[in-house]
Amino acid sequence: MKNNIGTVDKIVRILIAAVIVILYSADVVPGIPGIVLLVIAGIFIVTSIIGFCPLYQPLKINTTGPDNEPDQENPDSGFNL
Repeated sequence: MKNNIGTVDKIVRILIAAVIVILYSADVVPGIPGIVLLVIAGIFIVTSIIGFCPLYQPLKINTTGPDNEPDQENPDSGFNL
C-alpha cells in the first residue's frame, strides 16, 4: 500500500471530520444523516492517519506531491493534484 494522500489533503480531511463531529455534537445534523456523516468523518480520519485512500487508487489520484509523479512513459498512469 503506497501512500497517496499528501499533507494538505490530510489536514483538509481532518478539518472536515472535526467540523462534522462538531455539527453532530451540537445537534445541527441529528439522526441518520448525522450518523452517516460521522462514519464519513471516521473514514477521513483513518485515511489521514494511514496516508492511503482506497478510492484514490482506481482513480489514479495522488496528492503526495511532485516526488510521486506519474510515469512519463505511460500517460495513463494517473495524475497528481
